[in-house]
Amino acid sequence: MVILAGLMSGMFLAALDQTIVSTAIRTIADDLNGLSLQAWATTAYLITSTIATPLYGKLSDIYGRRPFFLAAIGIFIAGSLLSGFAQSMYQLAIFRAFQGIGAGGLFSLALAIIGDMVPPRERAKYQGYFLAVFGTSSVLGPVVGGFFAGQTTILGITGWRWVFLVNVPVGIVSLLLVARTLHLPHQRSDHRIDYPGAVALIVGVVPLLLVAEQGREWGWTSGRSITCYVLGAIGIVAFIAAERAYGKEALLPLHLFRGKTFGVGSLLNFIVGMGMFGGLAALPLYMQIVKGKSPTEAGLLLIPLMIGIMGGSVLSGQFIARTGRYKIFPIMGMTLLVIGLGLMSRIDADTSIAVVDTYALIFGLGLGFNMQTLVLAIQNAVPPQDMGVATSSATFFRQMGGTLGTAVFLSVLFNSVPDRITTAFREIAPTADFQAALKDPAVLADPANKVVLDLLKNPAAAASGAGATNDSSFINAMDPRLARPFVVGFADSISTVFLLATIVLAVAFVVVWFLPEEKLRTQSGIQARQSQEAAAAAAMGDGAAGQAQAVEDVEAAREANGTANGTANGSVRTGKDGDPGVTPEPVGERG
Repeated sequence: MVILAGLMSGMFLAALDQTIVSTAIRTIADDLNGLSLQAWATTAYLITSTIATPLYGKLSDIYGRRPFFLAAIGIFIAGSLLSGFAQSMYQLAIFRAFQGIGAGGLFSLALAIIGDMVPPRERAKYQGYFLAVFGTSSVLGPVVGGFFAGQTTILGITGWRWVFLVNVPVGIVSLLLVARTLHLPHQRSDHRIDYPGAVALIVGVVPLLLVAEQGREWGWTSGRSITCYVLGAIGIVAFIAAERAYGKEALLPLHLFRGKTFGVGSLLNFIVGMGMFGGLAALPLYMQIVKGKSPTEAGLLLIPLMIGIMGGSVLSGQFIARTGRYKIFPIMGMTLLVIGLGLMSRIDADTSIAVVDTYALIFGLGLGFNMQTLVLAIQNAVPPQDMGVATSSATFFRQMGGTLGTAVFLSVLFNSVPDRITTAFREIAPTADFQAALKDPAVLADPANKVVLDLLKNPAAAASGAGATNDSSFINAMDPRLARPFVVGFADSISTVFLLATIVLAVAFVVVWFLPEEKLRTQSGIQARQSQEAAAAAAMGDGAAGQAQAVEDVEAAREANGTANGTANGSVRTGKDGDPGVTPEPVGERG
């Protein structure tokens, strides 16, 4: 349990930092005079953490988990400390990239270590706790980030810097716990390091992640975006060629995809990542823009989603441990995900928060049933020596799907908002409430309402959404009657995003039926490797014994042959003159 506490604290930090910056980044960028560079602080972390994930998995399979998990925690702590004292946005982006290198190993290696320690049938219980921590920290991230960003100073240090500095004490505790208690037996194996595959992976993934994060700002058909597409395609082709050349020693061995469970599970992780992160990106925006909640309030309103993730993870883990059956949960989970997002696609500007949170609870349950079960199925289906690379691959595909989903869905959202706002203006402007607001002297005198008043003078500006896609803060400051077209426009666009995510997850619902249900092993990863080594040693022993027996048989044959020759030689008699003579053949035996 002490080891679990250390592992979970490391995973908590990695998951928290994926979302904690989202609500604080504007405050950070303003303080560092780099608002136009704010996206790079998030993008840099995402790129390095995604790239590092499969590298940690493969290297830990070869050299052992403990040194790489400790290294990941140490790098993460150092990156957090540096980020906390960054003096410019360029520095922050570089330090966040360094921090991401550590984060890439925290999540995947924690699950791989559990795979080493606990048999698959029991593993679901413990992985449920891990994924509950992941879901909780993902939801708490915006709340914690908003709280720190809202404080002028804490202990004499600027409030937003604690977004990163809070990782240091938690990381040190995790480092000490793991260093003192985690001592896994590992037999180092001699392998070639797949350097060409690692380089090709970087060349292939980095441009694709860049265009996914920056494509909306650059333009999806801009020169920079097309360059990223081409580089990404070249890198992926080179990566596949390198993996084929290295065979079992590859960074991501292609033979694993021949297993139906690994192939289908990896595809499901990618699709679920798209739908999950697409939904998680749009829901806080609905709470903040449409419902007018602060970032902290929006984070707290996502607690039902967190409860759903935790409840689904724990319930499925307990059931799998008792029955050894797991396929029912991905099916149930996909059903709940499609239902939850389908219901959320029906929300509008007037939907109550209680109803939205009920839908979020259903969505969270679906995530809880899916996330750990897919990892468990993949771990159970691969040889013990590939536990690390299989676990990291599951994380890698989910992160790639999440990055792509977030980019596509947010692009759809912000590209559709101007048209939706324009349509809403046409429908709402003639209403009595809107016209009454235009005649209210207090409304006309309030500078916060100037945006709408200017739009009415220049209708063409309404087609661009009055810049609401770049800065929506004015919406919640103006008179609610005048803000109504903006609120309705955003609500309609967000419901469209939920509808697209529903369609994506409907594809996953079809794919999940092809996931095999293999019998869960009753041995942990370490026990399975030891059994394999013992069987191999026994086989070698049997082979050696057989070889020794064969040598003995040959020697016996030689000895027997020598005895026979000696007997034959002994039957030769010498003649009177020393000439050899042959013993006469007995009469009667000639025939």
